[in-house]
Amino acid sequence: MQEVTAEEFTTDSCENQQRMRILMIAPEPFFEPRGTPFSEFHRIRALTALGHQVDLVTYPFGQDVSMPGLRVIRAPRPPFVRRVKIGPSAAKFPLDALLTLTAFRVAFSGKYDAIHSHEEGGVIGVLLSALLRVPHLYDMHSSLPQQLTNFDFTGSALARGIVRWFEKLMINRSKVVIVICPALEDTVRDTAPDANVVLIENAPGSAEERATPEQAATVRGRHGLAADTPLVLYTGTFEAYQGLDLLFDAMAHVRRARPDARLLLAGGKPDQVEKARAQAAAAGIGDVTIFAGERPASEIPAYLLACDVLVSPRSRGTNTPLKIYQYLRSGKAIVATRLMTHTQVLDDETAILTGVTPAEFGDGILLALREPGRAATIGANAQRLAETKYSYEAYLEKTRRACNALFSGMTPVPPGSPVKDVA
Repeated sequence: MQEVTAEEFTTDSCENQQRMRILMIAPEPFFEPRGTPFSEFHRIRALTALGHQVDLVTYPFGQDVSMPGLRVIRAPRPPFVRRVKIGPSAAKFPLDALLTLTAFRVAFSGKYDAIHSHEEGGVIGVLLSALLRVPHLYDMHSSLPQQLTNFDFTGSALARGIVRWFEKLMINRSKVVIVICPALEDTVRDTAPDANVVLIENAPGSAEERATPEQAATVRGRHGLAADTPLVLYTGTFEAYQGLDLLFDAMAHVRRARPDARLLLAGGKPDQVEKARAQAAAAGIGDVTIFAGERPASEIPAYLLACDVLVSPRSRGTNTPLKIYQYLRSGKAIVATRLMTHTQVLDDETAILTGVTPAEFGDGILLALREPGRAATIGANAQRLAETKYSYEAYLEKTRRACNALFSGMTPVPPGSPVKDVA
């Protein structure tokens, strides 16, 4: 497996932070370049920067990660399961069963100060929290009942009701709940008005996300694009809720006015890319659409710098796409649908917000291409927002706030104290 590394961050206030040993439960492939694993990676990086030790129990899939203060313990792989797709799936049932057994084994093999769980791992977390008598932090990346709808997993009202009950359990039995967007904070408040909620947007930007003009030129050369070719870029997964059907139809609208424009998509599994390629051809834009496939995270900043317009056509859900924060830092004009998924972060000063019809979204792209001065102003406003409200320093401070709330009144395990090796 490819190894992912993270630089060691230090802050002046780390010396005053109580240092704790945290058992983290993540029911995802760690690490893979997609939403929740990215969020988990940056959460761990911030926790270890604050001096905490994290033992992560996770799925048997993913790239190896090297980070000071992190130990990764992988659950066994069920027979015949070789990967897990984004969102709810049948593969998650055996994976989560083995994850539960592994988490219990690890939890009772060493002394931990807190349990920190992600997504449906919160069910495991609240059980261990009660048994070990330590506080639990629920890291809420999405509303689980909403996921059933977003991914078309099931239309069963009974299934949604059961999942909603588990979500309420995780919220009510957690000392702290981290949410990644205001819409999720509203969900938590509706369930538990007095919940201790900390909003930490998925915006842990750092110097590693900067690219050079030479790297951007390499991206264009790789895909046969001239320096002056108008380029529209989409990055991210190819799941149905991302709105790629809207994007393809909108690009057909763009093509009629700007036949020289090209659409470049960075993301998607091979089978998803083939399906999307057929959709693009059916929309009449097959010859102006380029599929780069999944790219390493380290390459994405160069792709952003190489383009003229960034697009987020998401059509479902309320969570802010992780890509938006990276888009903001790029300083390029963003065209996005005027839905809560975007408007809880973006406004008309920082993006070109449009309706959800192909003509409206296409007109937004054309506006950015036809008025480069206005596009540059919007991009600069977006970058300014990223450097202030969504800076790494702000991310680290919010993480510190969550830790202080979780560990208030506790005596930490002395740094360097032995822990039984359970890897």
